[in-house]
Amino acid sequence: AGFHPESEASSSLLQAAVAVLQSSYLHSTSQDGFQYSKATLVENDVFLSELKAFAQAKEAAGYSQEELEETFAFLLFDKEEEAKEVCQTGLRVNSSSISTLGDPAKGVYISKYADCLHPRPWYHGKSGYIVICKLIKGKVKVVSENYTTSYTCPSPGYDCHVALSRTTPSNTSHFQAFEQSQYYVYEVSGGGAAQRPRQICPYMVI
Repeated sequence: AGFHPESEASSSLLQAAVAVLQSSYLHSTSQDGFQYSKATLVENDVFLSELKAFAQAKEAAGYSQEELEETFAFLLFDKEEEAKEVCQTGLRVNSSSISTLGDPAKGVYISKYADCLHPRPWYHGKSGYIVICKLIKGKVKVVSENYTTSYTCPSPGYDCHVALSRTTPSNTSHFQAFEQSQYYVYEVSGGGAAQRPRQICPYMVI
C-alpha cells in the first residue's frame, strides 16, 4: 500500500472524497457540519484484485448486476496510524465492538453513512480519520438485531446482514442510528469465515 505526497491531484482527490461522503450522509444537517482537510488514495493492488475476483466469482454464481454493484462504506478512526493500518492489512474480523447483526469473530462491521460513524455524536472540535471503502454487498439479508451473547451466525448463501430498521431515523438516538446503519459483511469459504472479507476494499483516507 502506498501513500502519495501532496500534489495538485490531491485537491481533486479531496473533492472526490468529499463528494462521496456528502452523498452518503444520513442527516441533511451534516452538509455544513464537517470540514475535511486532506485525502489520500489507498493503492493496494491485492485488495483491488481480490475485490475483482470476488465480483467475478459471484457473477459466475449468478448474482445480479445490482448485487455486484460497488458502493461505499465508512470507518472512523481517532488516529492516523489506525486508519493506515486498515489500509495496509484490510478490515479483519474481531475488529468490532458491535455484535447485534452477527458474530464479530466471523465478519466485519462497516458504516453505511458518512456522518454516523460512531456510537456517540461527533462534538465540536473533534477530529478523526475516515477510511472510505469500496464495498460489494452481494446478497443482503435483513436480520433482527440480536442483543444476546449467542451471536447471529453468517447466513449461508448471503454475504451481508443489515438491520431491520424499526424506527424512523429522526426519532432514534445517535447510538441506535449508528447500530442500525451498519453493514455486517462476511465471507464464508470452506466451512470457515475469512479473516478479511474480499468484498471490502479500502479506497481513500480523509
